[in-house]
Amino acid sequence: MPTGRRGRARQAAALGFLALFVATAIGCSASIPGVPAGVVLPATGSAASPALVSASAAAVPPPVKAPAGTSTSDVPMPMSAVADARTRAARATTTPSVPGTFTMSFAGDVHFSERVRTRLDADPATAFGVAAPALSAADLTMVNLETAITDGGERQDKSFTFRAPAVSLTALRRAGVDIATMANNHGADYGATGLRDSLAAVTAAKFPVIGLGADAAHAYAPYLVTVNKVPIAILAGSQVHDETLQNWTAGPSSPGIAAANSPRLLAAVSAARAAGRVVIVYLHWGTEYTTCPNGEQRSLADALAAAGASAVIGTHAHVLQGAGWRRDGTYVAYGLSNYLWWRSFGNEQDDNGVLTLTFTGPKVVAAKFAPAHLDSTGVPVPATGSTLARINAEWERDRACTDLSTRP
Repeated sequence: MPTGRRGRARQAAALGFLALFVATAIGCSASIPGVPAGVVLPATGSAASPALVSASAAAVPPPVKAPAGTSTSDVPMPMSAVADARTRAARATTTPSVPGTFTMSFAGDVHFSERVRTRLDADPATAFGVAAPALSAADLTMVNLETAITDGGERQDKSFTFRAPAVSLTALRRAGVDIATMANNHGADYGATGLRDSLAAVTAAKFPVIGLGADAAHAYAPYLVTVNKVPIAILAGSQVHDETLQNWTAGPSSPGIAAANSPRLLAAVSAARAAGRVVIVYLHWGTEYTTCPNGEQRSLADALAAAGASAVIGTHAHVLQGAGWRRDGTYVAYGLSNYLWWRSFGNEQDDNGVLTLTFTGPKVVAAKFAPAHLDSTGVPVPATGSTLARINAEWERDRACTDLSTRP
């Protein structure tokens, strides 16, 4: 394994992958169902058991511990947290990691249709092209995977539907992506068969996908990981009011996506924070082609911040939306736009980038946005020159309608 920050983060993720929440009573009780040590949940292959606030406390199983005499770095890594060896080597650094501090990068919407499907078919390992290094630098990287993972299924009655083969997960991993959300308005584009195929593909690939599950318990479950001694919980949900949310929100015994407006999401955030984890929420929300957040986005950001989220990241609008710190210290990025995308529609819709947040404990202490712009093959090429200046100005301008600050 590499000896740099990213390598150690990968090793340390094993306990986070296996650990169960330990509920703490702060004015309420929490009940957390357990799973046997080493079992991979079938819904996502990577999320931990659901952490939902319960009105009546039940027996809480102790956290899974490393064998006696070992440290977290001695615990074998599950495949879901192991990227391609070349990617991991590229992320290794000679700079020692700082305990209590970690970095996480976020990019926007990704799928594999038309021109980007051509790239995927040619070579999954290079589908992201020159964008891969920007995705590979942080301790963790996350995107929105806006497609059903299937070659079959029943096309839903909507204007645009997206599907991709299971090798798309290989493309994500080889590009340096560690985790994806499928809680969006295209995760169930091919109905029950598509959902079943998607869940099977995720399980087979052992790639962390959240916001989609065989039932609600799994769809709302967080992905747990520990980086540089910081325990983290990552959750996802969709607020886009369309056919997917109406017909394919996960139920008690039915598959689907996690709904962002569900009390279950807020309960999971509260439980994770009460358990001492840094909580990050990735959402699909907003009004398409609008750079300012709408009222629903603002209200949900308020609720998530109050529940204990340290960072709230979003996509869906197809343009960049404002980002920065709230007065309470929560970092919000309302929209990261299209990232690896099938078509071009003009400057602002082709502008995107990678947002990297630095966390010290539960606080976001620094944010860096690296602008990019789609090329003719759908690849987000790191911006330079006048394009860089234009997108940076756009990024700053979009903050004006958010009431967010450039500093914590």
